[in-house]
Amino acid sequence: MKLGLVTYNMAKDWDIQTIMDKCKETGFGGVELRTTHAHGVEDTLSAPQRKKVREMFESSGIKLVGLGTAFEYHAVDPNEVKRNIEGTKRYAVLASDVGAEEVKVRPNGLQLEAGIPMQKTLEQIGLALRECGEFAKDYGVEIRLEVHGRGTQDPKCVRTIMDVADHENVFVCWNSNNLEVVNGSVAANFNLLKKWIRQVHMRDLYLEEYPWRELFALLRKARFDGYCLAEIPESPDPVRVLRYYRALWKELCSP
Repeated sequence: MKLGLVTYNMAKDWDIQTIMDKCKETGFGGVELRTTHAHGVEDTLSAPQRKKVREMFESSGIKLVGLGTAFEYHAVDPNEVKRNIEGTKRYAVLASDVGAEEVKVRPNGLQLEAGIPMQKTLEQIGLALRECGEFAKDYGVEIRLEVHGRGTQDPKCVRTIMDVADHENVFVCWNSNNLEVVNGSVAANFNLLKKWIRQVHMRDLYLEEYPWRELFALLRKARFDGYCLAEIPESPDPVRVLRYYRALWKELCSP
């Protein structure tokens, strides 16, 4: 397992060079760049700009794990679903150009209030993912679905989505939600999604209600060798916080 950073809160105002410098200083090996943030890695970049981003990461030794987007496919309006699918495809091309291995997307809710059965929404999400995964495969980029959203963050819902998607290029980003915990354990829900888990988002590791040590043991047993990415709040002393985070992660990961 490798340690990395999500720039959703911590690092949201940093430019690319600052991100790379702070990761190197604190022992973080990779990063998932949240789109719409100050780093500016967006699909509006020109070809020379994309090349520059790629070269910056390749020369730094910090892995650009992926692009963290907010594309989602649960809308009632089919035009809105199509807009999100097309956006995902554009960012898959961008990810390929800048050297990222994945585009992170999400389910973000059900449509029960609109009278749409849960199964229909989950199938809609799964079919959209299949289309995105098929497109991104041609660019050497994976689509990774975050375990996320009101109702849809239930691992059983994500399992249904993944069964519908049924594509070799669509994977799961484990999100370390409390809903994953049943009787103090994440094992049952982890096993529902184990074969698709390609990366992990982590909250603050001091949160005792979440069985971090068990999660990392399950990942080891599954021979997971991807990135565990810290998705944590910003701090006025980020280097100190990141150093403590890495130390605690290493301890919790130890056999």
